[in-house]
Amino acid sequence: MTGLRLRAELRPGERRAPLTPHDAGLLVADGVRVTVEDSPHRVFPTADYAATGCLVAEPGSWVDAPDDEIVLGLKELPDHPTALRHRHMFFGHAYKGQVGAAALLTRFTEGGGTLLDLEYLTDDKGRRLAAFGYWAGYVGAAMAVLHHRGRMPTPLEPMSVSTVDALLAGGEPCRAIVIGALGRCGHGAVRALSAADLDPTLWDLDETRDLDRQSLLDNELLVNTVLTRTPVPPFLTKDDLSRPHRLTTIADVSCDVGSACNVLPIYDRTTDWRHPARRVHDGPPAVDVIAIDNLPSLVPLESSTAFSADLVPHLRGLADSTRPWRRCADLFATKTSEGHADD
Repeated sequence: MTGLRLRAELRPGERRAPLTPHDAGLLVADGVRVTVEDSPHRVFPTADYAATGCLVAEPGSWVDAPDDEIVLGLKELPDHPTALRHRHMFFGHAYKGQVGAAALLTRFTEGGGTLLDLEYLTDDKGRRLAAFGYWAGYVGAAMAVLHHRGRMPTPLEPMSVSTVDALLAGGEPCRAIVIGALGRCGHGAVRALSAADLDPTLWDLDETRDLDRQSLLDNELLVNTVLTRTPVPPFLTKDDLSRPHRLTTIADVSCDVGSACNVLPIYDRTTDWRHPARRVHDGPPAVDVIAIDNLPSLVPLESSTAFSADLVPHLRGLADSTRPWRRCADLFATKTSEGHADD
């Protein structure tokens, strides 16, 4: 790798960065040309990157970057250019039949570029090597509690973890359940619920193999942190919500809406920071869903620092074409050769 460009994020409210100034400096010290697009929204000031030896460029200038430069980001690309010629690292959401997936892959094939999807940067056993999951679980569970207790600040604004913990402290007890509790995301959810003085029920693979839906419905809060890459029977359907239940708030951290892998097909679109919760069942009792697909950006400093620390060792080894990156490239080649984006 001769050059890496950290692009500016376009999505409103997105303040995270996949690479911190400190970790960018490690790449510079390795002899990598690191260019950082200026962004007033990024949690780390552009000047901090420049101080570590990074070059600074205008937002969106990656379009004209040299062919051999890798473009690093987090969320979606702009609609133009329609043909993508670079190697891009970001969360493409393109391999499970999501809305817009086929169009994105077509842009890469037309331009000769490659998607190195960060979601699929894994070790030999398929475990994610860099992920925002812990903080996604933490924020999702925190938002569920705050909504349930009538404390949800709207619109949501980025804050520190200590501020979120303070908002969670105190309040009436309730029954809560975390599905996928043993994973990275589940651990984050449990931390938030503990900060709210709740003792959640914890479900993982054993409990979901033969799922007891009535037990699920007997909880007031549900936090789903399961992200599956193959379709499985849904945990809850709209018909289930018509049964007797205590459930009032669901935080779907996985946000697989529109995919065949969605384990909570009870809503058809994500929510956002301005309107975090959406009513999906009128009751009684009524049920609201929180399905924000960039939850960790609520705590951008902590989540970015943790993700960058996971990612930078693999960026430093990229020149050696390490196995995780080869797997990303091979998966992209497989998906584009299939001519569609379904698993």
